[in-house]
This record gives sequence, structure tokens and C-alpha cells, in this order.
Amino acid sequence: MDPARLRKVIDVVDAEPVIDASLLSLLVWAADYYHHPPGEVLFGALPVGLRSGSDAHSMELHLRLTDAGRGAQAEADSALRRAPKQRAVWEQLLGAEGSLPASLLDAMLPNWRAAAHALVERGWSEFFERESQPAATVTPPAAGPAPALTDAQKQVIDAIDAAAGTFASILLQGVTGSGKTEVYMQAVAATLARGHTALVLVPEIGLTPQLVERFRSRFGVPLALLHSALGDAERLAAWRNAWQGRARIVIGTRSAVFAPLRDLGLIVVDEEHDSSYKQQEGGCRYSARDLAVRRAQQLGIPVVLGSATPALESLQNVHAGRYQRFLLPRRADQAAAPRLALIDLRTQAVHAGLSAAARLAIERHLGAGGQVLVYINRRGFAPTLLCTGCGWIAPCHSCDARMTVHQHANRLRCHHCGADEPLPENCPRCGYAVKPVGQGTERVETALAEVFPQYSMVRLDRDTARSAQDIERVTGAVLRGEARILVGTQMITKGHHFPDVTLVVVLNADQGLFSTDFRAAERLAQTIVQVAGRAGRAERPGEVLIQTEFPEHPLLQELLERGYEGFADTALAERAAAQWPPFGRIALLRASARDVAHATAFLIAARRISGLDEGQRTAVKILGPVPAAMARRAGRHHAQLLIESAERPALQGFLRRWLPAVDTLAEARRVRWSLDVDPLETQ
Repeated sequence: MDPARLRKVIDVVDAEPVIDASLLSLLVWAADYYHHPPGEVLFGALPVGLRSGSDAHSMELHLRLTDAGRGAQAEADSALRRAPKQRAVWEQLLGAEGSLPASLLDAMLPNWRAAAHALVERGWSEFFERESQPAATVTPPAAGPAPALTDAQKQVIDAIDAAAGTFASILLQGVTGSGKTEVYMQAVAATLARGHTALVLVPEIGLTPQLVERFRSRFGVPLALLHSALGDAERLAAWRNAWQGRARIVIGTRSAVFAPLRDLGLIVVDEEHDSSYKQQEGGCRYSARDLAVRRAQQLGIPVVLGSATPALESLQNVHAGRYQRFLLPRRADQAAAPRLALIDLRTQAVHAGLSAAARLAIERHLGAGGQVLVYINRRGFAPTLLCTGCGWIAPCHSCDARMTVHQHANRLRCHHCGADEPLPENCPRCGYAVKPVGQGTERVETALAEVFPQYSMVRLDRDTARSAQDIERVTGAVLRGEARILVGTQMITKGHHFPDVTLVVVLNADQGLFSTDFRAAERLAQTIVQVAGRAGRAERPGEVLIQTEFPEHPLLQELLERGYEGFADTALAERAAAQWPPFGRIALLRASARDVAHATAFLIAARRISGLDEGQRTAVKILGPVPAAMARRAGRHHAQLLIESAERPALQGFLRRWLPAVDTLAEARRVRWSLDVDPLETQ
């Protein structure tokens, strides 16, 4: 580069690096593995405040008494008789037995600064700067007692303790309510006792308050929270707490994997199978779970991956000897495992998505004093608005998708691009009446309210719970017994503890049975097992009813007869035969453009310069280009290339050689393109 083009440094913001050597190593590795510009990866790991130039150290102006000021009691009455504001400031400082921050003086004594400067001139006080204590720092209570452990829990904790100071990946597989969180907490306690810090990752913001409350009540150390619901100032304060060593435990969602903890001794990834750990839109498309394992490996510390339904990749790592697996069986004080049964919709009368058998079961459990959870992974009132005359279906004008009916809001909304318009009373094409077709959470809630008007009900989906506070409000109503029926989407499957729920009804299990996405069956099995885990907590036995039009389907039969373990064994064998992950490695080159021809032309050009001819036997194969499952979304046309290889080194080596050339293509200037390594979806 021409030296004349280099710009002079204006100022040095921080006197010391804000990213230490170990975290820098992780970020550089992530940039290389996911083939994303290193600068963007490093920038993305920092809070907005730091990116904007804020100091890593939070300094605050303080005022304190000098020795002369502290010894001025005898002369204060006469010296400050006509200076009441100076006397008020002096008395506050005298009572503080130290110093007071400017922010606190602002709240206690408005317009105090002139009086403070007068005291400085007298030689009675002085200003100085001190590292502030951000508001995000949690004032810890006294450490609480730990409950007694089962033998299985002790075995896991002993293994984690034995691995202290060395790298070990420990997969903790336990049914819902088996005590995984208690294992995390006791492992964290041992880590703190050794003088180290701990990082705990959770998949959803909604789980954070529950987990944080348990950690606050147990540990007498400051915590820092890192998740997307925080404001920029809160996030910067939490980051500073971790970086400056005040926070001994960090709890957060995906991006917290980059938390700048000092002396990190343990990483925990709760619900490790959850897709929320994968960044799927914008920026570097990383997996926080995989980076957590990598960070632990680089630091030489243990990482604990917990789930009732581990990802197939994790189970294969167990089979290959890379992970240790520990099983937590159902606790002795728990009810028996819930009874799973299928409801054949082909033989049932169905109203608003609820079969007659499901309605009778709901009535029976409510009558016995239990609570009922109804799961349907589709929000809104109905997924389709249909004309009864000409067959018109309300489309999204920017996506290859139908508009969803939101009856209570009297709106049509696209759940893909956010388009919103009034709900028409008649068909805009022929003028005949229109009607909603299909079910969403809103319609199921309405139908249940008609059948069971005497029972209170709440709904948990993205429409009713847009923040952690909303989630707490809804789940709190269930926990307090104020709501007897809970209707919800997959949000209700993630870690919530509902002791009095005795019946779970799964309404739309068939959605994942025939998908073209190779991970769809895995996600469906995980969802069914996770939602089933909400039934029969504490001492109450549970029942799970799964509505389906395909009761003979192998996946459902496998789950009923052999549970998640049986499903996973079969699914891994199928993946091995097809050489799909975790037995093969894949990446997706995605492109979008306003004109479909531009997206396609870019991908064709990218394939052409790959050096891989169709039909050629090589270590790496390229398939496509093909349109995405939803080819048009938010007014842009989407297409993709699939790159696959049996070995990770071969795939990575090819991508390193190929992508720089792709970036120089003339066609690349007409599209938005991105690379997704280890994608969760291939559609």
C-alpha cells in the first residue's frame, strides 16, 4: 500500500488491549473457519459503545474531603455560616467517610458543583477520577446452600472437577427435570473456589431471567448478563464488568461466547442442540456452541454441553470418543415418565385443529386439577386467507409466501418480511366472502376459550411475548396457577418449569415429517421430546398426545417405542449412509438480488471458476445453483450453491482457494452474497 494513503492516528482510546491474546486467537480462528473478514469478526465481538470510541475503563468523577476538610469541624460553623450549599456538600462528604461520585451528588444535592469548587478553593475537598461501578453489576446476596445430589449428578461433577485445568468436552444428557442446572451450578461453584470465572450460555433471552435468579440466590459473587435485549449502555457496562474482572460469572445468549472473562475456568452450554446458537442472518454465521468448544480447547478448560435431546453432531462426537457422555436419569422424587400416545386424525372429528380425543383429555385433566399445555408451532389466527368464490389466497407481494391472518388485530401479516395490511372482508378479486383456513395459536386459543370458558388461559408466542418481561408475565401466570391452559409455540419448549402441567397436546406434528431439509426430522423429534418434558413434573404423572395423520410414520413410531435414543441411532445411520453431517461437511454459497437473473449468473460464474467439473470425482463437490426454498423473500430473489466434502480439511482448503476469486467476479457487484459453513438449513 502507498504510505501516502495511510491516515494518521487521531488518538489512542485504550492504553491496553481490549481483546486479550486468548480471545483474539478465538476470533481469528472463527474468521478463518467461517471465512469472514477478520476485522468484522473482531468488531462484532465488541459492544456498540466500544466500537463508537468509549473507553474500556469506565471512569467517573468523584469528590472527597482532604485532611484539612476532615479536620474542619471546629471552624465549619463560622466559615460556612453564609454558605449553606457548601456546608451541605461538606456534611455529605463527612458522612460518607470516603468519596462520593458526581452522579450520586447530582441526585442528592442539585446544583452542588459551584459549592464543591468553593470547597476545593478552601483546600477542604478535591476532585479525582475513579473507575466506576456500572449499574449492571449485581449486588450479590450471601451464598445460598446447595441441595443434595443424586449419585448420577455426583458422577458428572466429579468428572468436571477432574478435568479442571485441562480440555474436556462433557455432554450431559438428562431428561427434563433431572437436575442438569444443579450440575452446572455446583460445577461453577467449584470453578469459583479455584479462583476462576465461568461462562454460561443459554439459547433464548426468555431463559435468562430464570437462570439468573437461581444463580443470584446461590452465589455470593457479581454476575454480568449479555444478551440482545440489553440497551447499548447496559451491554457496555456488562462487558466492562467482565473485562475488568468484577463479574465472576457471565450468563448470556449466543454472542456471550465472546465475553472477555479473565481467568476463565469453565464454559457451560445449556440446551446445546438449540438452533438459536447458530447465527443465521447477517455478519459472520458462527455457531456459539462450536466456538464454545473451541474456546475451551484453546484455554485448556472443560466445557459442559447439556440437553435432553443432544444434537446428532454431539452424539456422533461421543461415539467417536471426542466427547464424554453422562446420563442423568429421571429423579427418584419425580413422577414416572409421561405416557406418549398418537391421535389418528383420520378417524377423529376435528374443530379448530383440536380432535375430539384431545378435547376429552383436556377436560379430564382440568377436572382433576391439572394444567394443560397445547403446542402448535404457528402463530397468528390462520396461515391462509381463502376466497370461497374464486379460490384466491391472500399473498405477500414481496415473498413467495401467504399472508397470515391475525384476527384480533384485524390484520394480514407476512412472517417472513414483516409486510402488514388490513384484513379484507371480501375477496379483492371477485368480491365474494373470504375465510381463514388452518390454525395458529390465536385460533386455538379462541377455540379453547369457547369449549372451556370456565378456565383461565394464556398464550405464549412472539405476538404476546416480545421481551423477557412478557415471557416472565405469561409463565408466572402458569406457575402461580392463575392460568390453567397454556397455548404456545416452540417458546414453551425451552427450559420452562411448570410443575402442575399434566397434559401436553401437540397439534401439528406432521409439519416436519416430509420436509426436504435433512435436519427437519431431528428438529421435530427434539421438539416433541422437549415439549413432552413439560408434562408430569414434580409428583404428578403426565400424558402427551400427538395429533397426526400419519401414525404409522417411522419417526413417530421410533419415538414412541425407543424414545429419543432410538430415533438418534436410526437417524445417525441414515446420515452415515448419505454422507450428510456429521459424517460429511457442507457449506452454502447464498446470493440474493432484485433480479433473479443476477443471482443465478453470479452463482454460475462462481461455480465456473471453482475448477470442479460436473461429474468429476473430487474430494469436494458443488451442487446447483438452485433457488432457495423460498425463492423470493422481502422483494429479493434467493438462490444457492451447495458445497460438500467427506472431510473438513478438504472443504476448508477448497474454500480458502476459491472465495478470493469469487470476490473478484464482476457478477458479485450485482448481488448480495454470503457463505454459511456448517449451515443448519440447506433449503
